[in-house]
Amino acid sequence: MKTVKRPMYQLIVDDVKRKILNGEISTEEPIPSQIELAKLYETSEITSRRALTELAQEGLIYRVRGKGSYVSRAYAEASGAEARIETIYLIYHALPVEQFNHGFFADLLRGLHEKCEENRVQFQLWDIGEREKLPPNSERSGLVLLPGAMETDFVSADIVAGWKSEGRKIVTVHFYFPHLQIPYVIVDNMTGGYLATQHLLSIGHRRIGIVLTGSSVAGLNQEFSLRFQGYKLALSQYKIEFDPTLVVVIEGTMEQADSGAQGFDRLMDLDAPPTAIFLTSDIKAFGAMKAAERRGIAIPGDVSVVGYDDLFVSSYVRPSLSSVNQNTYRVGKRAVELLLEGEAASGKTFSKDEIEPSLIVRDSTAEWNGDE
Repeated sequence: MKTVKRPMYQLIVDDVKRKILNGEISTEEPIPSQIELAKLYETSEITSRRALTELAQEGLIYRVRGKGSYVSRAYAEASGAEARIETIYLIYHALPVEQFNHGFFADLLRGLHEKCEENRVQFQLWDIGEREKLPPNSERSGLVLLPGAMETDFVSADIVAGWKSEGRKIVTVHFYFPHLQIPYVIVDNMTGGYLATQHLLSIGHRRIGIVLTGSSVAGLNQEFSLRFQGYKLALSQYKIEFDPTLVVVIEGTMEQADSGAQGFDRLMDLDAPPTAIFLTSDIKAFGAMKAAERRGIAIPGDVSVVGYDDLFVSSYVRPSLSSVNQNTYRVGKRAVELLLEGEAASGKTFSKDEIEPSLIVRDSTAEWNGDE
């Protein structure tokens, strides 16, 4: 069968349609002129003029005297074309800038920045402040929302719902609001808690303590609550009865080494102390290691210790700290992908992404062969 070659004007028409759908041409900017199209496609102005005529007759474009031709907004909306995002903001509330040096945030920022750079999208930080003011609303901007972190105030669900009703393109990271159906990317903290605890169980420990940050077991935030669930799941799978005396909650909203030291002391003062402790953060683990040194308790000889976050320094302390890496670099990259893929557009089925953390085994954990 003989292949029918499409005329050049039709190739131009099809290519312009593709660019509209991809957001490369928006309703706010004129499409290339007759002369520009001729140069772009290396054809005659007669051909490019016919392509523009066809696009106008199909209702894809309209002409403004003295300004040029523009994409019909009705066509753009009917075709599902999204305006291409040009700027992505990481939205946060009252987080001190120096906290971005923390491994969790540093890796998150690196993932966000690299993915934006790869797609020629600008990336900026935006502190909403006490007035919770967002950047100017634009179909060309996307928001990566960090609703709450460390000592910062949590952005309320009502505020976020209002932003969504404005038509903002939002993806949340680290925390999420299931009822708002906003796309989110989080670390699978339940798996992280499970991995830390299962590692200790796999090397013979049966009496395992856990130190958490919050007001009480019932008052834990999302991330610590899920790590706690992972801890309990691992125990149940090894048929180890849950012992509430091995659970210590240190009141606070910020991770501090002193919290780990307090938790370590309370656990080791029990009549039957644990042989291993999951500290649920590297910062608390560092405090526990200092407390152990003060008490003359050997790590991992007398008690094994696992942290969470895999901070840069964790591989250099002595003994080097076994920890859970949250893979927040992947969280950042995926958040940008969801925005650029249009997942944050109003009315679309929302995406739920959980990034699996990784267990990093170092020298602070060892097999337990003694009596419980």
